[in-house]
Amino acid sequence: MRNIMLFIWLLAPALSNAEPLQVFVSVLPLKTFVEKIGGNSVTVQTMVQPGDSPHTYDPTPKQISALAKTDLYVLTGVPFEKVWMERVRSANPHMKVLDARVGIDLRTIEHHEHETVHNGQQQDKAHDPGHFNDSERDPHIWTSPPLVKQMAKNIRDMLTELDPAQGQAYEDNYAAFAAELDTLDRDIRALLKEVNNRKFMVFHPAWGYFADTYDLIQIPIEQEGKEPGARALTELIKQAKRENVKVIFVQPQFNKKSAEQVASAIGGRVVAIDPLSPDYATNLRKMAQLIAEASQ
Repeated sequence: MRNIMLFIWLLAPALSNAEPLQVFVSVLPLKTFVEKIGGNSVTVQTMVQPGDSPHTYDPTPKQISALAKTDLYVLTGVPFEKVWMERVRSANPHMKVLDARVGIDLRTIEHHEHETVHNGQQQDKAHDPGHFNDSERDPHIWTSPPLVKQMAKNIRDMLTELDPAQGQAYEDNYAAFAAELDTLDRDIRALLKEVNNRKFMVFHPAWGYFADTYDLIQIPIEQEGKEPGARALTELIKQAKRENVKVIFVQPQFNKKSAEQVASAIGGRVVAIDPLSPDYATNLRKMAQLIAEASQ
């Protein structure tokens, strides 16, 4: 009996130090979510590195090599994945791929458009933030805490499938994270409760789900990934004045020249905030606070 107990005692560290699941995610906020749920049972790497854009990112040879040893890839449909996912899958055919958008109704991303000509008549779409490009679904689902709860469920379920022995831990971690998200949601609603001007201007339309969740409207400067031309910029300035916009939000991955031109013309200011920040809760509270302050 003593020998059996000694064997179990010696074996326990090996059992408790099982290799963590190797996970790749598309963008930094997802790394935060997977780590919240997976804890010490996961090791998470991110494809898009700080300062890089998911629109133009190319995975490095080192990342492609690391994918060969990865258990799980979590995607959100950001632009680079449309180009690279086939190669990502081929790097490791046995790797599980989780689409974090499962169970979420995707919105169509809006694009600011300048005057166009139709049947000889000019039509001004610049002040219509609801004008959509039907071909592009908005991948920025993580900007809405209620939607992140659904993403977190998807992550919990997939980690449990891959590592059923840790299923209860994943469930407990999910419950704690869901409670954090509920608190974050309440805090944002409180910050935005008294905001009268529900419209805000952004260079790149990355805050659509945030806007939809909190009864806001984002007005994008960018036109289908491109800087606006002179006519479109003039219309944007008119719109900003008409909507009493005083702050234009930009993210560090994009050129802020156009935003600065609009801000200068309206006597406003440009504020940088990154929807790809890994410090998820702090970042969203900051965004809500900035919108609240801009409406005063």
